[in-house]
Amino acid sequence: MASIKNVGALLILVGSLTGCASAPDAPAADVPPLLGTSAARATSRDDLSQTTAAMQARLAINQADAPAAVTLADALLRQTRVTGNAGLAIKAEQALVRVLVTEPERYDVRRMLAAVYLSEHRFEDAIREAERCRSMKPGDSWVDGVIGDAHLELGHYEKAFDAFDQMNARKPTAASYARASYARELQGDRASAIRFMRMALEATPASDPESQAWHHAQLGYLLLADHRLPDADREFAHADHLFPGHPFAQDGLARTAAAGGDYRKALDIIAARIQHSPTAADLALAGDLLAALAQPAEAERHYRLAEAAWRDDTPEPTRLARFQAEHNRNLDEAVRIATTSWASRQDIFTADALAWAHFQQGNLELADRFITQALRTGSQDADIRRHAAVIAAARSKTAARQVRR
Repeated sequence: MASIKNVGALLILVGSLTGCASAPDAPAADVPPLLGTSAARATSRDDLSQTTAAMQARLAINQADAPAAVTLADALLRQTRVTGNAGLAIKAEQALVRVLVTEPERYDVRRMLAAVYLSEHRFEDAIREAERCRSMKPGDSWVDGVIGDAHLELGHYEKAFDAFDQMNARKPTAASYARASYARELQGDRASAIRFMRMALEATPASDPESQAWHHAQLGYLLLADHRLPDADREFAHADHLFPGHPFAQDGLARTAAAGGDYRKALDIIAARIQHSPTAADLALAGDLLAALAQPAEAERHYRLAEAAWRDDTPEPTRLARFQAEHNRNLDEAVRIATTSWASRQDIFTADALAWAHFQQGNLELADRFITQALRTGSQDADIRRHAAVIAAARSKTAARQVRR
């Protein structure tokens, strides 16, 4: 293992190894498919491609074929998750909207459209569509999941948690258990989060390897945050076995290797991903690993590529702002992006981005205000907790100086 010359870079790297906010880029909240056509169709990478092609062929003949549109949308959202291609969600939306032209009250189409809006980060639209579905069929627990996901992303945590509780009360499923897991994680109860994620995994059918891989990876992230590296590595490896090349599996394997001090192995994993289908998160992690391996020029190159990729990814501005604040880069832009985002979504990760960016700029009052918002759910996210400790120490130091005067 190379020696670490840049302690700041190492702190960034260690902080980025855990927590949901550090998971790979995804076009929506990292949650399993709500509808899931997996009961009838397998979901390996080849299966998803075949399903997509078959449904597109059916829709070319009849664009009002509702079952084909719903199945296509489900397959495209899964492909979005494993490829990072947000454009696939737009194709899913287009297929569903064409059906609604002739069948505006088609329930299965509208419920899938709500999930597509989530993927596109159109959270208010997702809530509106889900509420419409709820009025059409009040007992559908699936709708509670959509509503909870959207409120979660907007920072409406009480509404989100209530929706997830209702979802589990109506009909416990893999999807409801996974949401209960994330709710517990956000509230700082990692043990319960792990327990619920195991329940979600057990409830996922063997015919759905993509969702199984997702659940194994999410369990891996929780175990990694709990510093249980061998257990985390096993979960990520299992995910990669079930769905070879799943981005969360690969990301997790790299982060576990780095957490164990093997930065070269971690970099090799991420470099292979970058060569195949680079994402901003991959490029940023590669930059951290290169910095840890004392290769500052290459680290800087990857950081610039990551920033450029995130600037093109308009649905996820907070990721760019959080990266810039963490790495003390382009702080004016970070504050502007996060402030704009905060106007529409008051989630804890946007609050953390604002807190740390303001702190880096020397504005302790605003840093303190926003870190309080970031801490409000009780999350044990490593970055948030580290930032809070530094800001609290600076605040105490400032108060002590004022007393001495």
